[in-house]
Amino acid sequence: MTTAIQFDNENQSNDIRQDLFQTEPLALRTFTPSQAVLAKSAGCYHWTPEGRRLYDFTSGVLVANLGHNPRRWMKRFSDYLGWKPEHITGEGEGDYFEAATLTAYNAVTEIETEASKRLIANIQSFTGGNRCDKVMWAASGSEAVQKALWACLHRDPERDIILATRYGFHGKKGLAGAVTGSETDADRDPRVKFISFPRTECDDISKCNDTLDTSVYQKELEDLWTEFGTRINCLITEPYLGGGGSYHPQVAYHKVLQDFCRAHDIMLIFDEVQANFGRTGCMYAFENYQVEPDFVVLGKGLGNGVPVAAAVGRDDVIASLKYGEASDTWSANPLSSAAVLATLDEFEGTDVMENTQKLSKLYIDGLQSLKETGVIAKVRGEGMVFGIECAELGGKTSQEVAIELVKTCYLGEEGGDGIHLLGALAGNVLRVSPPMTMTETEAQESIALLKRLCVKLAEQLQGATASA
Repeated sequence: MTTAIQFDNENQSNDIRQDLFQTEPLALRTFTPSQAVLAKSAGCYHWTPEGRRLYDFTSGVLVANLGHNPRRWMKRFSDYLGWKPEHITGEGEGDYFEAATLTAYNAVTEIETEASKRLIANIQSFTGGNRCDKVMWAASGSEAVQKALWACLHRDPERDIILATRYGFHGKKGLAGAVTGSETDADRDPRVKFISFPRTECDDISKCNDTLDTSVYQKELEDLWTEFGTRINCLITEPYLGGGGSYHPQVAYHKVLQDFCRAHDIMLIFDEVQANFGRTGCMYAFENYQVEPDFVVLGKGLGNGVPVAAAVGRDDVIASLKYGEASDTWSANPLSSAAVLATLDEFEGTDVMENTQKLSKLYIDGLQSLKETGVIAKVRGEGMVFGIECAELGGKTSQEVAIELVKTCYLGEEGGDGIHLLGALAGNVLRVSPPMTMTETEAQESIALLKRLCVKLAEQLQGATASA
């Protein structure tokens, strides 16, 4: 890309995009055909600087599960930090105010201790969380993944092989980057061996109750055991293949992985950064997929907008790490600890999960109906995280249709709302993951808008083909 993305009648947004283009590299963000400029947000909506309202179908990449800027969450967050209204406005006596410190490196705060206790108790209250009894905090999902892998590798240095599911996404840094993608990517770590993840067998939501033939996955694992034996240390997987195209496997797949790990004393790491805190319809995806991981990695929705992540797992394994080996500047900082506590308060004290179940049914039915437009070929997902796979249409490839649909949704209806989507996963799959607190009316209206915009795009593409 040699110029900044520009749209007609978006003078303020265009200027901001142009300034950004001059000061930041493209590498800092992923490609999104709209590159929406967001001036403010509330609930399930964003607004552009020009005042156009967009339904947020991303939740900031599965982060704002409770919606943007929720009042009750914000009050609890502020209360945990000891912030008062005058602290925010700058009023009051003196240059400083007394409240929780914002940085407590190599020190301890009550907020951190409470967040650790509350998170472990919450995880263990759900079926499958029994093995998770210590928490290693981090600032990002990739850092938490790295800490979980470090702990497993330190447990027994002779066991140096890591198994990872092919086309998964666990981050871009260090070991998290090493277990992301596949064998064909550059800079592979020789300790990482990739295994298959179901895709064809679960490429549409209509297949979710089909019986999965697990024999091919069992054989693949046993072949690896024959080749590497006790060198195999741990196995890391996502509950569903997020960045790889939103593939949500049958329960039987993860049971095969767990049975293999149990039989050979291999640590099972469940990377729920994209799935935790209700996205799959359960508080944690390990409950939904009926497994009991040795480590669960959390992030994104854990802080509802405040950067925080965690690797929660077996005390006896984490104990292999010595002082400082899992520390960094921002781990367990009071700001992120307060965000975790406020988020736990909402999930434990409100009907957000019941609301998620209601919304899920609306979205499943609504997204399935998009196939009628010819723009969408397949729909995958569960809870409140879906992938809609674009079809070939009007002489354009599915990848090109996906790009056009993002633009069409962003521009929306003349004088009306639009929809904020990100760039396609795996080339042609658009993620649909709105906040789980939206009302049923907002859900119905947003789905109806998406369908109208799909019809509009189909007519444009087919009309262009006819005129050609």
